[in-house]
Amino acid sequence: QVQLVESGGGSVQAGGSLRLSCAASGITVSRYCMGWFRQTPGKEREGVAVVTTGWYASSVKGRFTISQDNAKNTLFLQMNNLKPEDTAMYYCAAGLTCLNGGQDFGYNYWGQGTQVTVSS
Repeated sequence: QVQLVESGGGSVQAGGSLRLSCAASGITVSRYCMGWFRQTPGKEREGVAVVTTGWYASSVKGRFTISQDNAKNTLFLQMNNLKPEDTAMYYCAAGLTCLNGGQDFGYNYWGQGTQVTVSS
């Protein structure tokens, strides 16, 4: 069974930092396109970063860093200088092929999400 389990979310003040983790099982992350997405109620899900291609959403570039530890089969998202507009549910995803930019279709597996809340 394939599982992607996110952790590391929480509530922080603007300017703070969080480090999200996505522990994968049932797949080898080095063989997949791995990325982070986020969604706020009432808005479409948007791409945040894709480690396989090095893509970042313009809104997070310079503040967030995506990385992957193949030995641990884990994906990470280091989030610095958080802003209230970063508040969202953050999802880890894995796809057999990498698509353009932050498009979310084509990803085969998704985690349940971890909530990030940033207060001003």
